Amino acid sequence: MADATTAVQSQPSLPETIAEVRRRVAQVLIGQESVLDYALVTIFSGGHALVEGAPGVAKTLLVRALARAVSSDYQRIQFTPDLMPADITGTNVFDLRTQEFRLVKGPIFTGFLLADEINRAPAKTQSALLQAMQERQVTIDRVTYALPPHFTVFATQNPIEHQGTYALPEAQKDRFLLKINMDYPELEAEEELARRQAGGTAPESRLDEDCAPAITAPQMAAALRLASALTLQDELGRYIVRIVRETRSHAAVLVGGGPRATLAFVRASRVLAAIRGREFVTPDDIKDLARPVLEHRLVLKPEFELEGVTVPETIQEILAAVEVPR
Repeated sequence: MADATTAVQSQPSLPETIAEVRRRVAQVLIGQESVLDYALVTIFSGGHALVEGAPGVAKTLLVRALARAVSSDYQRIQFTPDLMPADITGTNVFDLRTQEFRLVKGPIFTGFLLADEINRAPAKTQSALLQAMQERQVTIDRVTYALPPHFTVFATQNPIEHQGTYALPEAQKDRFLLKINMDYPELEAEEELARRQAGGTAPESRLDEDCAPAITAPQMAAALRLASALTLQDELGRYIVRIVRETRSHAAVLVGGGPRATLAFVRASRVLAAIRGREFVTPDDIKDLARPVLEHRLVLKPEFELEGVTVPETIQEILAAVEVPR
């Protein structure tokens, strides 16, 4: 009994667990603090993220470092117009030696999947991810295979290049818990990157040495359970619902957030609170998540877009219109 009690007491809290993962990843991801926080929210909420940023801002490094820090495997798919669904999921091939079909698994059989430039592939290929994202399983030739419980997709888009791309359908974008905007690093961070490169210690080359695993796979599973049990007071739940419902009635919005946006708010706000060292959610946590949760889910009316109205501006108006709980 004493041993069991000691084991329970030695189990780190969720804020402590996430803080250690964050510390390890921050060793190699210079600058990008808010991006790292939102990526951690995605992982520990059991969701997926759409990452938008210009080339060279360390999107691949972010996912590789996160996978290493939580002791997960990692695969990357470069989406191209000629990519086929079977290139992602895998296929059964006939083995002449055994005279039987055997499964050749695709890169989707992993813990962390980087779907690089997802909008460069047509909708048929993009849809190969949908079942995996929603159900964490893959069906190939009518046989269903399970994926890891922490299976996470980070899909990237280039915001400045649209020629030869295929816009993601609204239903597919709604499957992403958050949209993370990854901007250029601040001056000091970029100078630090230059110093490291000049000294032969660029983050990519030091990933294995500087970003040691922070938790094991069982600890990751335990952290996911802890995240789902964090406190969200009833009035904050109602605050979230009012924000999402306001998106459906705003004058500039053609398509507002659905119930999945409400659930994303609930899941993400609890983990963001843990990242900030708390085991309860505050209104500021919810406000800070409004853009990542809603930006990819809202569609503005064409006449407002022609007038230069943007989704982030509209989200700020929605937050201002909803009374904050006291």
